[in-house]
Amino acid sequence: MKITGVTAERLFMVFSAGVVCLIGASAATAAEAVTDHEPMTRPIAQIFTFLFLMLGPFKIIAPFSRITKGMDANFTRQIALRATLFASLALLLAAVLGEGFLSSYSIPVPVLALSGGIILFLVALQTVLQQFAPPAAHHEEIAGPAATPSLNMAMTPLAFPTIVTPYGIAALVVFLAVSPDLQTQLTIGAIVLAIMVLNLIVMLLTPHIRPLLGAALAILGAVLGVIQVALGLQIIHNSLKAMGLI
Repeated sequence: MKITGVTAERLFMVFSAGVVCLIGASAATAAEAVTDHEPMTRPIAQIFTFLFLMLGPFKIIAPFSRITKGMDANFTRQIALRATLFASLALLLAAVLGEGFLSSYSIPVPVLALSGGIILFLVALQTVLQQFAPPAAHHEEIAGPAATPSLNMAMTPLAFPTIVTPYGIAALVVFLAVSPDLQTQLTIGAIVLAIMVLNLIVMLLTPHIRPLLGAALAILGAVLGVIQVALGLQIIHNSLKAMGLI
């Protein structure tokens, strides 16, 4: 079935509204899960919400739109598929190696969570503050330097660091480290896979939703940016509390 521009816009608007509602309901309690070093008993919706904020599609739309602007459907599809594949493989590698590194270097889970929280806070704060930059500087920051689009961009900057963020890797490793059994770890893996599929779908829909990439995306980005700043602070607070420093 061919997806028209109007249909894609409606799908994107419904998808965005649903995600914002989910985030509003679950984000605060999800932040506590990432610093809880006891066996994890958090609802799946909260884990999904947290990982969605870290690894989800909204931060991908703008750079993907810039890279594929004016390109044909085949190029757009190839770069979306490659970016999703590279990101998925990177997260799989992080999942396999992460817990081993925690043990090898004797890194406590709260310390790793604190590191991820600090990075998330700084990155999210920078994103929010960019909205208050002078118009010329803000436009230059959004536009970025001109570059000839190529499939190599699926690796950088799409897969790294746009999809696979340092704080996203930290959150994934922490969730896996506090999982009580293999079934829970497989559930987390399924959540990450679902988010990667959502990323791919949004990238494939991006050419159809470019008209929405103005005010609607700016407002949504501002809301998610503030939520991420708050999550970063919440993770830092919970980590310090778990370490007995406050």
